[in-house]
Amino acid sequence: MIGQFITRLLPQRFKKAPRIYSAAQHTIRADAIDEAALSVVRRLQGAGFHAFIVGGAVRDLMLGRRPKDFDIATSATPEEIKPLFRRAFIIGRRFRLVHVHAGHDVIEVSTFRSAQTDEEATDEHGRLLSDNVYGTQAEDALRRDFTINALYYDPETEEIWDYVGGVNDVRAHRLKLIGAPTTRYREDPVRMLRAVRLAAKLGLTLAPTTEAPLTKLATLMRNIPPARLFEETQKLLLSGNSQETIAQVRRYQLLPSFDALLNTPAAERFAGIALAHTDARLKIGKTVSPAYLFAALLWPAVTRERDANLAASMKPAPAFITAMDTALEEHARMLAVPRRFQGIIREIWSLQPRFEQRQGQRPYRLLEQPRFRAAYDFLCMRAESQETPSELSKWWEKFQDADADDRKNMLAAAPKSAADTNPRRRRRKRSRTKTATSAE
Repeated sequence: MIGQFITRLLPQRFKKAPRIYSAAQHTIRADAIDEAALSVVRRLQGAGFHAFIVGGAVRDLMLGRRPKDFDIATSATPEEIKPLFRRAFIIGRRFRLVHVHAGHDVIEVSTFRSAQTDEEATDEHGRLLSDNVYGTQAEDALRRDFTINALYYDPETEEIWDYVGGVNDVRAHRLKLIGAPTTRYREDPVRMLRAVRLAAKLGLTLAPTTEAPLTKLATLMRNIPPARLFEETQKLLLSGNSQETIAQVRRYQLLPSFDALLNTPAAERFAGIALAHTDARLKIGKTVSPAYLFAALLWPAVTRERDANLAASMKPAPAFITAMDTALEEHARMLAVPRRFQGIIREIWSLQPRFEQRQGQRPYRLLEQPRFRAAYDFLCMRAESQETPSELSKWWEKFQDADADDRKNMLAAAPKSAADTNPRRRRRKRSRTKTATSAE
């Protein structure tokens, strides 16, 4: 009884030895590990250090998924790792690690760390400011975020080392934080986004203790620097399961900007189409432009502003331009969209009215625009959401591939746009023609 009482008082890192799963107790085999990662592990072990494949790679292999990366954790410090490899670079300040370059691959190698305990390690909100205190493998496991990410695989012995019950959680398809959830979320509020993203991506259920604080602590997201917030938002949108992920983000009120954008059925429908297309492209190995995706998410805000401007008797062109400016100023700031993307977003938007102009040389000039293909795909999404007639997107689909004669026939049969039938525009055109004739 006294022994149990003392054990409860001791720090968590002294409570458990690892449970080691032999090759017969799991399904991961060394031939599933990337060759470059294997060579790095073997070099470190050959130099007398402990080295393991760690984190998401072990988790994904247990779930029957192909890992995107193979990260390594070791007892060697960055200064001890670097001399062992011809092309190795120490990077990071808040979290120092080594990138080992092996051909076209970059293997990330981190040193076992322990949790920081001094007051200067966190800010007034409890967020970690640095994380460079080296420790034991057991301490390294306890400072990781989720149990399923704290598994260590030794490709030489084919053993899995588990300090926190991660193997059982993987088998139960359960996502569980290590340690006190409130404290861990305060250390790094981005863990809340990671929790919902991983659960949606991997088909996991959040453990009750992991889920309970989410809504209550959502306001901590305001303390995340804009650049990091944009990076994490990209991960949400490019997870391959973005529809479910964004639904969960909204459920726990982690990013109010999404609620502000998707506040009408039409906006939700358009965003749903954009996210579904993104997920489909990623599943077949195609790339997705973040600028294009943010253009889609912000588009409902543009149409709302444009309609409000038209209702206030503003003319169509300035109504649209002002709406683009407002959407980028207000909503892009909430999502921390960098300015380098905002220019591309504006180009995609500004080409949309030009698809309606199917007379004269304008269609040919539109085809020559650098962003034509992205703008055309955007038009197709608008047609799919019934915002614009499907006939318009089908016309442009045919026009792109038609020969010269067919294009002339299509232009002759195309209906005139509002710009083409505008009396003031016709008067200006006649005036230019008359001036040219007089000059002759």
